[in-house]
Amino acid sequence: MCPTIAECPEPFAIDVVDPDLPVVNASRTGDVSAFEELVKKYDRKLYRIAHAITRSNEDAEEVVQTAFLKAFQDLHRFRRKAKFSTWLIRIAMNVAFMILRKRRSNREQSFDSNPGIDAEASRNLQHRLNFADWVANPDSLYSATELHQILDKSLRKLQPRLRVVFILRDIEGHSVNDTSVILNLTPKAVRTGLSLARLQLREELSHYSQKRT
Repeated sequence: MCPTIAECPEPFAIDVVDPDLPVVNASRTGDVSAFEELVKKYDRKLYRIAHAITRSNEDAEEVVQTAFLKAFQDLHRFRRKAKFSTWLIRIAMNVAFMILRKRRSNREQSFDSNPGIDAEASRNLQHRLNFADWVANPDSLYSATELHQILDKSLRKLQPRLRVVFILRDIEGHSVNDTSVILNLTPKAVRTGLSLARLQLREELSHYSQKRT
């Protein structure tokens, strides 16, 4: 494991056009007002992701503050192999998982050691996804105001690393490649984690639908 997510290598990153680069370059020179533009642009996004991991308003606020401070201090580490936003989210996620480990007083399992994403689960995944039609897809349900609380309760039951894959892909709208860079995973691992997250959410929401009918 890397000391921090921000310092992990980015094996799946490619050179990209980054609209934030001019502001980032200005921030590198110590221009605080330029960095404040980045804070205003990404503070809500970081909060949503941090809250998805920690499930705590207070912890999420701490994550955002700490992440921006670390990003400003470590701008010289930004290698431009991915977008600044991707690099920033990786820092925030690292902080969020550190807080989560301290709060739970035990280490979070990695994808590699996660029994929910083992070979058997991968082999059976497609079969399990073919069960009977249900009320709707999880991402569609999330946009429905009346079911927002139900999905939120279902998200709480996901393991944090599955939850954040779903948040990044289906709610924040990041691509598979961007998500793989953020999480330092292969695209295949991202797809597997997303499929498992969607499956668990579908099952939870199907139970809710059955109770209502």
